[in-house]
Amino acid sequence: MKRYFMTTEERLKDRVQVAMSERKADLVFKNASFVNLFSERIEVADIAICRRHIVGIGEYEGEVEVDCTNKVVVPSFIDSHIHLESAMISPRSFRDLVVCHGTAGVIVDPHEIANVAGIDGINYILKMTEDLDLFVGVMVPSCVPSTPLDESGATLTADDIKPLYDNDRIYGLAEMMNAYGLIHSDEQCVKKCVDAINAGKLIDGHAPSVYGKQLNAYLTSAISSDHECSNIKEAMEKLDRGMWIQIREGTVCKDLDALMDLFKAPYHNRCMLATDDSHPDTIIDEGHIDRIVRKAIAKGADPIRAIKMGSLNPALHYGLGHVGAIGIGYMANLIVLDDLETFKIHSCYLAGKKVSEYNRTLHKSSEDMNTLDKEVFSRVYHSFNLDSVKESDFEINKVGNKERVIELIPGGVLTKESTLDIIENKDMPYGVDIDRNIAKIAVVERHHNTGHIGIGFLKGYGIRQGAIASSIGHDSHNIIVVGVNDKDMAMAVNTVKNNNGGIAIVCDSVLLGDLKLEVAGLMTENDENYVISNLEKLKDIAYYDLGVKRDIDPFMTLAFMQLPVIPELKIIPKGLVRVSEQKVVDAIF
Repeated sequence: MKRYFMTTEERLKDRVQVAMSERKADLVFKNASFVNLFSERIEVADIAICRRHIVGIGEYEGEVEVDCTNKVVVPSFIDSHIHLESAMISPRSFRDLVVCHGTAGVIVDPHEIANVAGIDGINYILKMTEDLDLFVGVMVPSCVPSTPLDESGATLTADDIKPLYDNDRIYGLAEMMNAYGLIHSDEQCVKKCVDAINAGKLIDGHAPSVYGKQLNAYLTSAISSDHECSNIKEAMEKLDRGMWIQIREGTVCKDLDALMDLFKAPYHNRCMLATDDSHPDTIIDEGHIDRIVRKAIAKGADPIRAIKMGSLNPALHYGLGHVGAIGIGYMANLIVLDDLETFKIHSCYLAGKKVSEYNRTLHKSSEDMNTLDKEVFSRVYHSFNLDSVKESDFEINKVGNKERVIELIPGGVLTKESTLDIIENKDMPYGVDIDRNIAKIAVVERHHNTGHIGIGFLKGYGIRQGAIASSIGHDSHNIIVVGVNDKDMAMAVNTVKNNNGGIAIVCDSVLLGDLKLEVAGLMTENDENYVISNLEKLKDIAYYDLGVKRDIDPFMTLAFMQLPVIPELKIIPKGLVRVSEQKVVDAIF
């Protein structure tokens, strides 16, 4: 945040003069009922702004005055943990999408693009966000790849990432996903934590279902936060051991209901809000951090505490300085609401400038996108290296009596490992059984042309015909495909490859729809309207034509099936992974 607070003697004198009412403020919110997060109460006063900062609370006159009678003014939000890549649009288009929802800053973990393009991917995010009015603080990806078993586009060692700590926009080491490795003293995990600690940086956590002495061992590395709590018992144990808890509500992972008790005192003072992975249609239809606050209030949370968890708390945790609250000397990042109960946003201000009104962004950063030398970022724009696949590549040659199945658990990314008897059907590939909701799932390595294809089975997805393929597959982003026949699966994978990334749906050898994501196979330089319109079309096809269950997001859910750090069973190009043991296991036995 250093660059946001740099000033001159002349500017500081201006602020003092306005504070003393020796001259008019640039902007005054008149008669504002505002939320004071320091005392957790509502005050009524004028709020005076000089350039970027709040300089007076009391009675003031301004060159521009905004009548806030019958309105409520609250501080803007900071998303404590997000992957920009999940929005599938450029960082500049992401800014345009969220500022009208009251977001002033985001703490990002670019490990999606880093798993594709390494340091070049991190530098791409830094470059594309360097001159935005939306604050973007970057955490260095800790696990590229997420585990030694996985096959990503890059491998980042402790020595690779250590120089990044010299950049003042780097705030620490991102979610230490390899909890298993750290608990068992993996050399690279330990060295990455040591380097972050010695650089005076924070370390974020990622430790689903880690308890007791294993949690103690994990926390000895100075890990400060966790966004993977799916139940209140887990969250309370981590709070008791000194962690900050990030309450996550994304497109797929929705933990708010389970963690509502954390909005009570004193727990709310050690909790933050995060969206983690959110598709653009979720943000447009429901909001960003404001949607979490709105939902929490509707479920009985105290509005002031909910606001604090989405603004001041992340600012304090990440050491962002004078942001996240309405106070003297604080950045004038403000939201004007119609009322606290409905939390309907009237207008938003960043650094004292009006950026939105009635859910409409006034100036779009994407329209004046900075020139980017694509040759410098060739690994970002040319990230596919694999041969076309064939129908026979998805055949299972092994026979047995049992099949090991990834079973979906609704509402999150945890899965079960289930063992079922094989019931053969001559009209279906071996192991596929649509009557029992069992489809084939595969992951095709796409970075190094190894030819590795992991094949398994998925239960609970709902697909009854055709195939869906995507290059969005946390965290290594190989091509993941699910289907009920091998021919359609091969065509869907080849379509994604030929499009240089994205999503494709095929049925009976016909391409029903696709979405092209040419930036690392994760994002597009087209705006959110391109993504949303195509996503809506593809979702309709997935639900109505292929039979995917309507209570899940067909693409975000699929993306998490190749994440080998979230229990119990996942799939990577080497095959099925039992997460607790970090061991490849047979699909047929």
